[in-house]
Amino acid sequence: MASSNIENLTNQYISMTPCAVVIGVGAVQGIGGAVCLRSAKAGLHVYVAGRTASKIEQVVAQIIKQGGQASAYVIDSTKPAEVTALFQHIADEQRVPELVVHNVGGNTPSRFLHTEASFYEHLWRTTFLAGALVGQEAVRRMLPQGHGTLIFTGASASLRGKPMFAAFAAGKASLRNFAQSLAREFAGQGLHVAHVVIDGAVDGDRINQLGFGVGRVVRTLIKGASGSLKPEAIAENYWHLHQQPIEAWTHELDLRPFKEKF
Repeated sequence: MASSNIENLTNQYISMTPCAVVIGVGAVQGIGGAVCLRSAKAGLHVYVAGRTASKIEQVVAQIIKQGGQASAYVIDSTKPAEVTALFQHIADEQRVPELVVHNVGGNTPSRFLHTEASFYEHLWRTTFLAGALVGQEAVRRMLPQGHGTLIFTGASASLRGKPMFAAFAAGKASLRNFAQSLAREFAGQGLHVAHVVIDGAVDGDRINQLGFGVGRVVRTLIKGASGSLKPEAIAENYWHLHQQPIEAWTHELDLRPFKEKF
C-alpha cells in the first residue's frame, strides 16, 4: 500500500470509533459469546459475527441487557466476499476494529482410512482459510491507525496430532504458523497478533446440551468438578492480551483447567 494511501486512511480513521469484532460466535455460553460480553463490558461496540442468526442475536440481546452495545452479523467466514463485506460494513458505520478475534472451527473426528477429501477441505476452510481471510482484512483495517489486537483461537491440535483428528490438527497447526507469520511481520507496525491454545474441554453450550446433564456428568467423571475451562475465564485472558503494554507482548498463550494433564 502506498504511503499516501496509508496517510489518507489514517486521517479518515481518526474520526472513527473503536470497536471489537468477534468472528465465530455461537451460543452465549461459549468462547465467542464470552469474549463478546467481555469486550462490551469494557465499553467497545461489538460486532457479533457467526453462522446462525438466532444464536448471535441472543448474544447481542445479552450485551444490550447488560448495558453494552452490539450488532449481529451473519457470515460464512470461509467466503472472501463475505469477510470483506463485514469489515466494509464496519467502516461504513464509522467504526474501526481495535480488537479482532477469530474463533472459527470445530473438532469433528474422522477415521483416517474412511475420510473423504471433501472432509479435509471442509476442515481446512474452517480451521485455517477463515483465519487467513479474517487476518488479512483485520490487518488491512488496523495498519493505518498503527495499533490493534488480532487473536486466533487455537486448540491442543495446534501443537500435536492424535488419532481421529488428523484433519483438524492439520488445519489448526496451519493456523498457528500463520499467526506466527503475521506477528513477525506486523508487530513492528503496532499490531499485536496472538494465538491462544485451548487445551481442554470448554464448559460451554456443546457439552451442556448433551441432554439431562449428561455433559456435566461426563466432564466430572473424566476431569473432576473443575475439569473444564470456563468461557468467562478464557475471555478474561483474551482481554488481558488486548490490554498488554506494547513493551511486553505475549504471542502464544496456552489455557487449560488446573486438572488437565499436559
